[in-house]
Amino acid sequence: MMDNSSWMTVYPEIVLLVMACAIALVDLFVKSPKRTATYALTLLSLGGVAVLHALYADAAQTFYGFDRLVVSDPMGHWLRCFATIAVMVTLVYSRPYAFDRDMLRGGELFSLSMFALLGMSFMISGQNFIVIYLGLELLTLSSYALVALRRDHTQATEAAMKYFVLGAMASGFLLYGMSMMYGATGSLELSEVLKAIATGQVNHQVLVFGLVFIVAGLAFKIGAVPFHMWIPDVYQGAPTAATLMIGGAPKLAAFAIMIRLLVEGLLPLAFDWQQMLSVLAIGSLLVGNLAAIAQTNLKRMLAYSTIAQMGFVLLGFVAGVINGQTTLAANAYSSAMFYIVSYVLTTLAAFGVIMLLARQGFESEEITDLAGLNQRSPLYAGVMAICLFSMAGIPPMVGFYAKLSVLQSLIVSGQSFYIGLAIFSVIMSLIGAFYYLRVVKVMYFDEPVTATTVSADADVRVVLSMNGLLVLVLGIVPGALMALCANAVARMLAI
Repeated sequence: MMDNSSWMTVYPEIVLLVMACAIALVDLFVKSPKRTATYALTLLSLGGVAVLHALYADAAQTFYGFDRLVVSDPMGHWLRCFATIAVMVTLVYSRPYAFDRDMLRGGELFSLSMFALLGMSFMISGQNFIVIYLGLELLTLSSYALVALRRDHTQATEAAMKYFVLGAMASGFLLYGMSMMYGATGSLELSEVLKAIATGQVNHQVLVFGLVFIVAGLAFKIGAVPFHMWIPDVYQGAPTAATLMIGGAPKLAAFAIMIRLLVEGLLPLAFDWQQMLSVLAIGSLLVGNLAAIAQTNLKRMLAYSTIAQMGFVLLGFVAGVINGQTTLAANAYSSAMFYIVSYVLTTLAAFGVIMLLARQGFESEEITDLAGLNQRSPLYAGVMAICLFSMAGIPPMVGFYAKLSVLQSLIVSGQSFYIGLAIFSVIMSLIGAFYYLRVVKVMYFDEPVTATTVSADADVRVVLSMNGLLVLVLGIVPGALMALCANAVARMLAI
């Protein structure tokens, strides 16, 4: 019989699962073509789950459940809270877009999004290889269905096929790496794997061989070079609602499984995986920024931009362990967490504007479609400009402090290689600023190609305005979010 603390670790997930099933049933009786009742019930459910996670995180307690299959800790709860809010925001932006494209015939958009969030929750809280993998599969299967939700659209179907084939290969990599770790250490539980490796009794070659497959699987999930091939095609081909669903909240879950697997499970192998992540980060910054310059499609440009941004996140993992010492680990990993949270916040608003500008029979995907946006709608042009400035790392946006915190974690290590990495990433950011500022120039200085005014539902206008304002405000006063990330990571490392 399970004790109460086991159930305590998964209360928010139980609520989420029950409500996802209930919403799928309730939707059968909803007659509104805009699925108003389903939409309202989904947002209320997600809001409740987010509050639950925030309360758990605020209690700042760490406990394990179900024989250490899952963990309840502040870092996990904050990441799940942010992921839940990101899914809520995504659904607010997506409903008008999905309605125009006949994607709301059933409530699949809402129920699949909730099941994807459930997968993210188990990825973030997993303390066992199997739990993490099951969470990952639940997320990816829901994501495949979301990408293919526009049944009559050839590009969406093609994108779903590419995503499915390459995603299956990456899952295979990850599962094979985990099986190697299990074979070498005799355990699936992260803390036991850590202890077994720390004894030094395990064959190092077998561990490194398994580690290569695990890092390759993780690199695919975040879209790092050379495992980035799917991102531009899927981002461009998928309906923009699905693009945001796979490009926003899941990045928080991908960050979490990197922390869980590499730091909580494989920290004694840090020397090996930090070298691998350095190579992935250099490749991602180089390919992402250079390839983005050549793009004329806005979603494809943001896809390459994502690859470059993930390069920065990887840099946060690179400088955690120096000469076997973990004194800088909390600083490095919290900078990566701050970066991923600020990136997701910015991405939500950027894709929100793209969906807002799209209308029936017209996808606002080309950079030229934004021409003269400031004359048509100063508010939405302003929100988009704030997002682009933030991604480029221009102060006082939150993206500037995110980049600064990662660079600081590299420089404070005092290692010449890491200082060189910091200089390289600054040069790449300067190159990246070009393609972001080009879009701002098109919005503010080019003549509009259409005279149509931009209109949106009240809920979309309010959420988008708050989203853009938050990117600006968190850049001006980043201390609270930085402290939250630092405390959460410090508590996770102290276990």
